[in-house]
Amino acid sequence: MNPKLFDEILLAALREDMPFGDLSSEAVFDKSHTSTARLLAKADGVICGLELFFRVFALLGDGLSGREVFFADGNTVRKGDVIAVFSGRTLDLLAGERTGLNLLQHLSGIATQTAAALAATAGTGVIITETRKTLPNLRALQKYAVRTGGGRNHRFSLSDAVMLKDNHIDAAGGIAPAVAKVRAAVGHTVKVEVEARSLEEVRQSLEAGADIIMPDNMQPQEMRAAAALVNHRAIVEASGGITLDNIREYAETGVDVISLGALTHSVRALDISMQIILN
Repeated sequence: MNPKLFDEILLAALREDMPFGDLSSEAVFDKSHTSTARLLAKADGVICGLELFFRVFALLGDGLSGREVFFADGNTVRKGDVIAVFSGRTLDLLAGERTGLNLLQHLSGIATQTAAALAATAGTGVIITETRKTLPNLRALQKYAVRTGGGRNHRFSLSDAVMLKDNHIDAAGGIAPAVAKVRAAVGHTVKVEVEARSLEEVRQSLEAGADIIMPDNMQPQEMRAAAALVNHRAIVEASGGITLDNIREYAETGVDVISLGALTHSVRALDISMQIILN
C-alpha cells in the first residue's frame, strides 16, 4: 500500500481534529521542542496501517527525525510489545497522535477480526471476505485491512461487479428477467451474482445462469441444502447472521465463500497507545 494515495483522507482528518491549531500543545511547547515516543500494543492482534500512521506526521510539516519500526503490517503483536520508537517535533507528535492512532487502531481491528475468522474456519477451504458495508471514503483502507488479516476482497464498488439483490429482483419482476437484462447489457467478462432468499430462489438463480449465488440469512441446515442444490455449478456465498461463534458451522456446509459485513461496519479497534518517553 502506498500511503501517499490517501493524503486527501489524512489531511481532511487532520483539519477536522485541529481546524485552528492545537490549543493545548501550542500553549506549552515551542517549535524547537522535540520528543521521542513509542507505539505500544495494549492487546493481542494483527497490525495494519503503520505506514499511514507515520504518513500523518509527514503531512504536518517537518516529519519525523528518526524512527525504528519492529513490526510490519500483517504481523501479530502481543500485549506489551513495543511496535515502534520514533522522534520529532513535540508539536507534530501531539497534533498527529489521535488521527494516526484512530486509523491504526481501526485497521488493525479489522485485520485482527479477519485473522480470527480465518482461524475459526481453518481446514475448510472457505474464502473469507468483507462486504460493501464500509465507512464512507475509507473503503479502500478497510479492504486493505481485510487482505492484511488474510481475507480476500468482495467487489469494491457498484461499478465493478453485478450483484442482484432483493430490491433489484422485486423491481424487475423476478430473478430470470433481472439476470436476462443484465446479460444483455454487460460484457461477457462480467460475472453475475444473485442474492437468494429461499431454496426456490437458489434454484431460480441456477436456472437463470448466475455465476455466484448468495443464499442470504439462512440457517446452517438450509445453507447446506442450498450448497447441495447448486452442486458446484456456481459459486455459493453465505452471508447474513454469521458470527465468529457460528462461522465454523457455516463453513462446513459446503459453501465456497463467507462474506461478513461485521469485518468492517462494527469491528472493535485494537488497543494501541502512543507514549512520549523522552524529551
